[in-house]
Amino acid sequence: MSISSASPSKLDRKQSNDLRNVLVAFDVYEPCKEQEDRVAVLQQLNCLAEQWILDLQNQSENVLMVTQHQTCCKIVTFGSYRLGVNFRGGDIDALLIAPKQIDRVDFFTSFFDMLQSHPSITDLRAIEEAYVPVMKFKFGTIEIDLLFAQLALPSIPENLTLNDVGLLKDLDFKCVKSLNGCRVAEDILSLVPNHESFRHALMAIKLWAKRKGLYSSIVGFLGGVSWAILMARVCQLYPKAAPATLVQKFFLVFDQWKWPTPVMLRHPEDIPSANLPFPVWDSRNNPSDRAHLMPILTPTFPQQNSTFNVTVSTKNVMAQEFKIGLGVCEDVFSGKADWNSLFEPSDFFHRYKHYIIIQAMGADNKEHLEWVGLVESKVRHLVGNLERFQCIESAHINPTGYSHVDKELYPFTTQWLIGLSIVRPSDSNQPINLDLTEPIQRFVSVVYQAAANNAKVTESMQVKAHHVKKRQLSEYVSPAILKQGRKRSKKSSLSLLDGSNNTLGSSFNDSIKSVNTSSTVVVPVERGEKRLSEVQSHEPAKKPRSDSENSATRDISRDTENVHKNEDARARPDNQCFS
Repeated sequence: MSISSASPSKLDRKQSNDLRNVLVAFDVYEPCKEQEDRVAVLQQLNCLAEQWILDLQNQSENVLMVTQHQTCCKIVTFGSYRLGVNFRGGDIDALLIAPKQIDRVDFFTSFFDMLQSHPSITDLRAIEEAYVPVMKFKFGTIEIDLLFAQLALPSIPENLTLNDVGLLKDLDFKCVKSLNGCRVAEDILSLVPNHESFRHALMAIKLWAKRKGLYSSIVGFLGGVSWAILMARVCQLYPKAAPATLVQKFFLVFDQWKWPTPVMLRHPEDIPSANLPFPVWDSRNNPSDRAHLMPILTPTFPQQNSTFNVTVSTKNVMAQEFKIGLGVCEDVFSGKADWNSLFEPSDFFHRYKHYIIIQAMGADNKEHLEWVGLVESKVRHLVGNLERFQCIESAHINPTGYSHVDKELYPFTTQWLIGLSIVRPSDSNQPINLDLTEPIQRFVSVVYQAAANNAKVTESMQVKAHHVKKRQLSEYVSPAILKQGRKRSKKSSLSLLDGSNNTLGSSFNDSIKSVNTSSTVVVPVERGEKRLSEVQSHEPAKKPRSDSENSATRDISRDTENVHKNEDARARPDNQCFS
């Protein structure tokens, strides 16, 4: 059910043209030459895969029978590239589909070796322990994430389509998860009423999310598929809307969304499952699913929550940015601003007074690539540990990995930053002694425990965490990066006393017990400071609205009410079982 089927007005079309011009100015669209290069690389990769499988068959007694209209393997794409919303210079998500004679061990051994020996392939690394096992590499200048799936077929049909749920029969769950990326992309496109409007609007939302530091599922924000599902849902609610209107409605809908109500493109009852036994997201029967904060469900069996990594802090940061984005869109449509205002960079480096810097260091580039992925996958554990402190209102992770400002001294180092927002308990008038040693110590322990199970990790790989004040950031991050984003006009009323810049970390040569335990953040009592009770029970004061703004607010309220009616009908109590 849609909210509005109104056709675009003259203003809507003008705003959409203006929005497209801004996206062009940001250089997000790839030129024809780059598109051709991507097609050529995929063709070369497919040829390599075919040769690899034929070589394996020559060494095996299980002969691969390939007849007319069949092939020994097939590489298909998914993600942003398949949806047609990949940015210039972006990577390609691809899946190698192989017949039943070829297994995952072959993929991560002999095919890995073939790729490693290819002169055009660099930065190759295998991440077998990932939730969806993947190989990452550069083919020429193009980054590729390559998954593997083994079908229960003796050969692969040339006209293979993956929307047949029967293909999942007799597959292991790793193959099912690998296949789901392609199947989800196809379903999203089939469920969107207007592909062109969807793509232009999604390109804008992706740029906005990247500029605001919200584009990363691994650290607790949203990844590409989640943003695509959100925009696809808006397209379903406003099927004839122009791209600029879809962007405005995107912020309207998700500023008012009643989380944890799941976002769904179709109800689970409408998704064919062929009675296969794979687990699906089910908040009624699975306690772990009930704990998810912002469930965004994939429209394909077995339907999963694409946002299970979202934390309290990342959810709050996104909620704040949804609200700000809605205000900017209102200003754009009323002529008070232009679309450039929506894409201003995050004020992350101006927002907080204290930060934690996480550093992943390796001895050379190969080690560094292996180590960075593992450390990054564990950063959200530190965020979760920090959120357990009652006085930490938010532990805001910046998903960008930054090089050290001194590249000569720290050549193979990647850094992530967490901004801390702190509030004082309402019944306290004493300075707060906030000891961050224990949560950082636990994070370091989690990283090294994971490293112990990875044979590719060496003793020279280290992870460290530093607690620094805002004025010390220039010792770690380039001043040009620190200047990004506008400083907020309303300064936080909290300030933190000076503290030493203690290093909290360990390596294989130093046990966890060697972590410096003297790092304490002290929050003094200050006039007019924000208290915990105020954060929990009070909304910020709002300036009076003009008549036009009141009219816009009434329109927003009407649309929001319709959204909630739609979703309440889609997720009514008697339909909550998603199995």
